[in-house]
Amino acid sequence: MPAFDILGKPYTSEILELPDDYEGAVTATLVHRPAQAENPRGAVLHLHGYCDYFFQTAQADFFTGQGFSFFALDLRKYGRSLLPHQTPNFCLELSEYYPEIDAALDRVRTREGHERVLLSGHSTGGLIGALWAADRHTDGSSVVDALVLNSPWLDLAGRFYIRTAGTEAINRLGQRRPYAVLPRSVNGVYAETLHTDYQGEWTYDFTWKPRESFAVRAGWLRAVRLGHRMVHRGIDVGAPVLTLCSTTSTLGDAWSPEAARTDTVLDVKQIAKWSHQLSRDVTVVRVENAIHDVFCSREEVREVAFASVERWLPYALREPR
Repeated sequence: MPAFDILGKPYTSEILELPDDYEGAVTATLVHRPAQAENPRGAVLHLHGYCDYFFQTAQADFFTGQGFSFFALDLRKYGRSLLPHQTPNFCLELSEYYPEIDAALDRVRTREGHERVLLSGHSTGGLIGALWAADRHTDGSSVVDALVLNSPWLDLAGRFYIRTAGTEAINRLGQRRPYAVLPRSVNGVYAETLHTDYQGEWTYDFTWKPRESFAVRAGWLRAVRLGHRMVHRGIDVGAPVLTLCSTTSTLGDAWSPEAARTDTVLDVKQIAKWSHQLSRDVTVVRVENAIHDVFCSREEVREVAFASVERWLPYALREPR
């Protein structure tokens, strides 16, 4: 049963019990904030990114203010759902997350009575959500009415070699030694753009979202690259898609004012390009001065992003203007 969440009233959360996997017991967590409207327009189901969990209350404020009931899912091995015996944020296939998305959607539709559902996904959550929606659409299920993707991770940033021969090396290592830790340099710049301890506006738990991220393991990255390959070949989520991302990407070793107004994680040109492989009906909005999590950008920037969503929703949901 739902109980008050760590975010406090009016947020509640409940544990979704799931079948054991190769590491043992598995749970996910569904967070809920009720709509402000007496007769909601529908519900939003949000999926977070990598090294992430739901804390982005500005997004919930916006959607509940628009008349939607807001739900956010902490996937297995992330945030509220991370159990002591589990490898943080790890999977062997992105489809491992489908059971908790299905379970969350069942509660949103069956128990809460929402016929209209909008799927929201940030970064890796955008990739997972799009693949899930496309697979369910292929199976003949119309699972969601629209998707809002916030800087979805649709390709591997970096040099061409990394995305080609490097990916093949990852694929082989991920099959043989899925828990192998891949060498990489994480400088914490993105965390500094977010957290109030540094240059940001947000407070979150560094245990669940470390400043320098969790280790990236070969099996997990192999799963992500297989997901990227599916997107590049073209999928159909069966619903209109709105993708929001920054106008610019920058990579730096130390925090600078530029980091606070650009995507320091992904290549926004890739995001814009590959978004058109998700559906027959795709809108891409490039938000000037946005960071990687567009809805965590400075207030005046995220208000521009929210205004774009507000304008798009009546079209996507076929509402009278």
